[in-house]
Amino acid sequence: MLQIAPSTYYDRRAIARDPDRASVRAKSDADLCVKIDAAWKNNRKLYGARKVWHVLLRDNEEVARCTVERLMRRLGLKGVLRGKKVITTNPDTSQPCPDDKVNRVFKADRPNQLWVSDFTYVQTWSGTVYVAFVIDVFARRIVGWRVSTSMATQFVLDALEQAIWQRKTPDNKELIHHSDRGSQYLSIKYTERLIEVGIDPSVGTVGDSYDNALAECVIGLFKTEVINQIGPWKSMREVEWETLKWVDWYNNRRLLGPIGYVPPAEAEEAFYQNLNTLDMVA
Repeated sequence: MLQIAPSTYYDRRAIARDPDRASVRAKSDADLCVKIDAAWKNNRKLYGARKVWHVLLRDNEEVARCTVERLMRRLGLKGVLRGKKVITTNPDTSQPCPDDKVNRVFKADRPNQLWVSDFTYVQTWSGTVYVAFVIDVFARRIVGWRVSTSMATQFVLDALEQAIWQRKTPDNKELIHHSDRGSQYLSIKYTERLIEVGIDPSVGTVGDSYDNALAECVIGLFKTEVINQIGPWKSMREVEWETLKWVDWYNNRRLLGPIGYVPPAEAEEAFYQNLNTLDMVA
């Protein structure tokens, strides 16, 4: 008389012996689980459901985002979570500095129109290590970086020199370099180098948490996806090696939501391809 659901034990045992007896959904889930696990592992085990979903879409895998979320829960896969913001640069209000030419509008119509710079620190067993970045705002591509045990001006200047060597050409005019009011970026040596290569310096305001938000955003990704994920760290060499690998992955394979879930290098390539097409049409 009791309405009791029949046991599925023998059905599941039969499917385990013969997978072809499984339902269409079960077969689809099993196939998707393999692809989801591969997408998660191929991206440093950092992506959550949203990024994994976009990876599958780029591979022409038609799947709903809720399905990816459900199967990632089943597999026990999670994306990395950000920590708290770390402040490293001490403002130097006594020195004169350039005007703020960005005014929190971190947008660029083309590559090499606006760069932003900042640095952070990493605690290692051998002491504190500092990591500086120069980012091209158009596709948020890292164009220069440096790891050092010193916060001296030469440290951030080396990152700038790498960016100049990679990107600055006589055709790249009206390039703006934006930073906060840290003493390293306001130094005479750093400012003179910007002027020497024809880059217009820009500096954010004092006490403004948004004055260099885009650079701090990229550094937040670096701290979350490398420093907090892999540590503890023994030496500067370890930090430098992992930063090198992360920058390569970030520029060439990491999907960034603000630019349409494509890697920075791909976004720049698409810009130049479109530019060449327009020139041919003209």
